[in-house]
Amino acid sequence: MAMSESTTIAEGAIRVAWEAQDFQAAATLALEAYGQEILSFLTARMRAVSDAEEAFSMFAEDVWKGLPGFGFRCSMRGWLYALARNAANRYASSPQRRAGRNVPLSRDGAVSALIDRARSATQMHQRTDVKDKIRALRERLPQEDQTLLILFVDRNLPWREIAMVVHEQGEQLDDAALDREAARLRKRFERVKSELKALAIAEGLLKG
Repeated sequence: MAMSESTTIAEGAIRVAWEAQDFQAAATLALEAYGQEILSFLTARMRAVSDAEEAFSMFAEDVWKGLPGFGFRCSMRGWLYALARNAANRYASSPQRRAGRNVPLSRDGAVSALIDRARSATQMHQRTDVKDKIRALRERLPQEDQTLLILFVDRNLPWREIAMVVHEQGEQLDDAALDREAARLRKRFERVKSELKALAIAEGLLKG
């Protein structure tokens, strides 16, 4: 699946900063480019906005700490979703945990400012673009099925990158294993799509 022009531009700028070993600039560019959609993803996954914002702060710390070792095996966007999912899982298992706030990116309220901007944009998106009834149907599905819908339908990520996001050891999978996981997820998506269609028909939103 081809990247949009804006995504291609963002990915290029991030890579230039990364190759110059200006990791603070790369992290800032990444969060400015994708922070809104990552927070929206976390909010959909965790439901409670306060929990999503805490997980976002943990995620931002992970971005900074992980950037030097990032090898561009996938897009920066795909990698950020994998980090966001991991941060959500860690926070869900230990909600009292808070991010360390010990890296330069977090100083001077940079992460808080990103959260504020992303929150406002996410709320506007939900008011104008998201159909409440369809969203309610999607929320009946298991969380991992909802994640598939978000990543493929809403975010247009390619299946190999989705495989890296949802698989616990996604970054360690070799190419053959990644292809198998992507194929498995495509089949699962078809099942989820059929299930969602059946729910929509039952609710009178679609004709049978």
